[in-house]
Amino acid sequence: MELLVWGLFLALLLAAAIVAGLWTYRALTTGDTSFSLGWMFPPKAEPRLGVMEEAKVDRVRRLVLIRRDDVEHLIMTGGPVDVVIETGIAVARQDLLDVHEMRQEPTPPVFARKHGFGQAVNE
Repeated sequence: MELLVWGLFLALLLAAAIVAGLWTYRALTTGDTSFSLGWMFPPKAEPRLGVMEEAKVDRVRRLVLIRRDDVEHLIMTGGPVDVVIETGIAVARQDLLDVHEMRQEPTPPVFARKHGFGQAVNE
């Protein structure tokens, strides 16, 4: 029984040494000393493809406007054959500006401290 406890203790000690060694290697190679699991779960990439609008033409067919990257394509689906009506439609610049505005970093607060501690506000 005592041998089992020592074996378990040595296994845990070895596992801790391996984790510490891998963390040290990552800190030395990347300069990142944080201990997080974010590298295992990276953020999802932004979708490159999306349905912008749909419109019914009749009971069966429908027009679909699809955006891929920064180009739109108009497609008619639902009939005997799906048809690409127009391709290479340039996206309006305002739409792209709206998307980029949503990705901007937040602005600093209005009342951000611009002086050091112990310094009067009006100096």
